[in-house]
Amino acid sequence: MKAFCLAAITLWSVSTVSAQVFRSAETPSKKEQKRQKINAMIRQAEEGVLVYNKQTTMGIQARSNGYGLFYEMGRMKSPLRTTVYRIDFTEIKHPKENKFQNLSNPFLFLSNPYIYGKVNNFFQLTMGAGQQRMLGQKGNKNGVAVSAVYQGGLALGLLKPYYVQIEDPGSDDLLYIKYSAADSALFLGPSILGSGGFWRGWNELKLQPGLFVKGALRFDYGRFNEVVSGIEVGVSAEMYAKDITIMALQNDKPFFLQAHIALLFGKRK
Repeated sequence: MKAFCLAAITLWSVSTVSAQVFRSAETPSKKEQKRQKINAMIRQAEEGVLVYNKQTTMGIQARSNGYGLFYEMGRMKSPLRTTVYRIDFTEIKHPKENKFQNLSNPFLFLSNPYIYGKVNNFFQLTMGAGQQRMLGQKGNKNGVAVSAVYQGGLALGLLKPYYVQIEDPGSDDLLYIKYSAADSALFLGPSILGSGGFWRGWNELKLQPGLFVKGALRFDYGRFNEVVSGIEVGVSAEMYAKDITIMALQNDKPFFLQAHIALLFGKRK
């Protein structure tokens, strides 16, 4: 009986050691797996394939009705698909905006040009998520990768009252006023000397919630995979809960549609 138990224990020990040796031979170590992954990424980079775990991108954009800045984070889910999260801060201009300078102002060189009839500066902050889908890889390091980007999310409209400097007809005092029913005659009259400056009115911000959608094509011409360099061309639309007033004596609207072109740069890991 003792001999049988000893033989069984010996057999179990030998089989356990053999299984461990077999698994070690079959399964590479974590260090080896990491080395293989890095080698594969290097090989793909040499072939012009964009490969990364995450990317951060920022840029500036010119829009058909304004300008803006943006910041974006992306995590690659597959060689063809990346989930992106983006924040944009932009200003929307009304097509009727025109700058004027009051040449009769005795303080001409100290005054600011003004926009006649402007009621509010309209800024917007959009925060959303979406997908970046690869349409065509670079082919080589000097090529251009083309991808489609589509996003949606929340929009927050920021309305800052626009102030102008006027000369009070009754006392010749200098006043800063914004548009109101009581001061509309002065605000739209001939006594405007200049704008009230960019910083006036920030403590009177009004917020308007809304939604946005965006679609674009992105052209990445960066020579190195770890660096993002490219151009984005696309369109976007925002819908707000209420009409947005930018100019006096013009039709207000809650919907904005615009095209944009952006210069973007960043890095990948």
